[in-house]
Amino acid sequence: MKKSANATVSNIKLELLRPGPAYNQLLSPLTSYIALCGEDGPVTIRMPFEHRQFLMRLQRLRYPEGKDPAKDDQRQSEIRDIGETIGDVLAQIPGLIAELGNNCSEKGKLINLRLSLSGLELGIIPFEAAVSPDGFPGSGSPLFLQMRTPITITREIRRVCQLAVNWNRKPRILFAFAEPDGLYVPVKEHLQALREAIEPWIKIKDSAEERLPQIKEMLTVLSNASLEKIRHECASNEYTHVHILAHGAPFKNAGDMRYGMALCSEINQAADVVDGERLAIALTARDSSNTARACPTVVTLATCDSGNIESVITPGGSIAHELNAAGIPWVIASQFPLWMKASAIATKVIYRGLLDGGDPRWVLYELRQRLRTDSPETHDWASIVAYSTVPPDFDQQVNSFRDKQTRRKFEVKFDRIDELVGANRDMGDEAATSSQATRKEELESLCAMIRNDLKKWRKELDDSSSFQEKAERFGVSAASEKRIGIACFLAHEEDLSRQAYEASCDFYREAWEADPCNHWVLTQYLSMIAIRANSITADLATEFGKLWIAARQIAEWQFRRSTGENRAWALGTLAELTLLASLYGGTESAEGKQQVQAEIKKYCKEMREFFGPNAFPVFSTRRQFRRYLTYWKRDEWKAFAEEALKALG
Repeated sequence: MKKSANATVSNIKLELLRPGPAYNQLLSPLTSYIALCGEDGPVTIRMPFEHRQFLMRLQRLRYPEGKDPAKDDQRQSEIRDIGETIGDVLAQIPGLIAELGNNCSEKGKLINLRLSLSGLELGIIPFEAAVSPDGFPGSGSPLFLQMRTPITITREIRRVCQLAVNWNRKPRILFAFAEPDGLYVPVKEHLQALREAIEPWIKIKDSAEERLPQIKEMLTVLSNASLEKIRHECASNEYTHVHILAHGAPFKNAGDMRYGMALCSEINQAADVVDGERLAIALTARDSSNTARACPTVVTLATCDSGNIESVITPGGSIAHELNAAGIPWVIASQFPLWMKASAIATKVIYRGLLDGGDPRWVLYELRQRLRTDSPETHDWASIVAYSTVPPDFDQQVNSFRDKQTRRKFEVKFDRIDELVGANRDMGDEAATSSQATRKEELESLCAMIRNDLKKWRKELDDSSSFQEKAERFGVSAASEKRIGIACFLAHEEDLSRQAYEASCDFYREAWEADPCNHWVLTQYLSMIAIRANSITADLATEFGKLWIAARQIAEWQFRRSTGENRAWALGTLAELTLLASLYGGTESAEGKQQVQAEIKKYCKEMREFFGPNAFPVFSTRRQFRRYLTYWKRDEWKAFAEEALKALG
């Protein structure tokens, strides 16, 4: 269930508060809690659980060793009974009912119930198992599985200051697993799931050995993981995602029973049971120069009871709770024992969804459904618990990351296309060793995949999409068709090249119509008009000369008011528009040509000096001017393109 970047997520925050410290309070029907939700006033609710009795009920949710979970009627009945009781508690909150009613009418919307709990004793209640009461969507079915109105649930820690989140980072994954004392964990299945998740962003090569450096750059595997090994890795490298596969194990702290993670000891292969506080220190470690690297954005714990608080007598919480409290924005764990099959399914769904740019709230909703369908004999769908941080600009961050990941996938395929047709080879280099028929077949397949992905990407646009977003996606589609046209030209497929150029021109026009003030798409539209025309007649020059003047004026405005990378792109556009003046701007005289060369040199030199020769805008501009010399040869602009490349270096 893949949702577009525009699929709406509506947040409903539910806070359950009581006076006193978070710890040292037991569940009791006598304890009053204040429930705050939406614009409604606070209401008082009580939990119908005695602490000791509830712990015994939770014990019945553990999978008995050697017993088929599909035949465990008592456990199945218990998860249903607890879920119905939790649903009845939620039904006591009028604000929650009102908020759900206000948000369930829009089709395609996901509701994220953000649960903030002030007492540790509330953390042991599996709200994720709630059965929808009367008046809620999907009455009588699990609230977070029903499809009438998709709802997901995340937990939050009450903070004084908002935790900073940088979701839009290039992914790098650390996979750590531990098998102390001869314990077995499904390493192969988890590694395969992670490997499949990163596959779309690994360069396509003819041998596995050539791909290995790319794989290692994106995925680090830490076997026989100890706390010190994890600390060293996180202090030495910056990871966006950390996935830990290990067994959960109980331990005592000040006489209190808690659940930790069985990592390997540094001394021998014995188990070192690590709590959340120690693990948090390792994951947020500083290097030898006391420099703190950015901590992981997402930590996934394939560990039984990693979300289980167990004891509420002393300060602290579950491993997941402690990691989130230490500043890790998203932590996904299990509050009960987790079947190995389910842990592999969860790894596959989570990482495929997140790396593809999916909203983690949609990914969680899909994960529960997948666990319910693919592991029906268990209640692992209710075991998944997610501690989250959702800043005000989170939707924007997720959409930006999704766009970047989509573009990176295109670049992987285009890199292979350039390799097949020889676009990356210098003159005189040997041609590719594969046969022409094989190269042609792979080229056609890659072009078809790119076009199919672009089509899906454009279909995500709807009435709520901004005109900048529409222009961006049509512009990227146009640029992709242009690169396909070049590849077909190099492969001596003139008809296919011409068709790609025509499609590129049409997409650039649509992008410009979506955002008339976008100087980049208008400039590229004028460029494709010039490339496709055998000659620019006086009438054609007059007609498109007006657009050329408009594009130049917009680019100059953008240049004067922008900074950073936007300024670099404006300089590149001005340089290319100056080259196109040879067709649209009336520079036939020798004096006019000298003036054009001087302007191009000025723009390109300024871009290179301010942003450096290796900056992406400089690289992209250099590549574009090289195309004018190699693929789009024309006497009118030959000298201008040469001057630009000389200035760019």
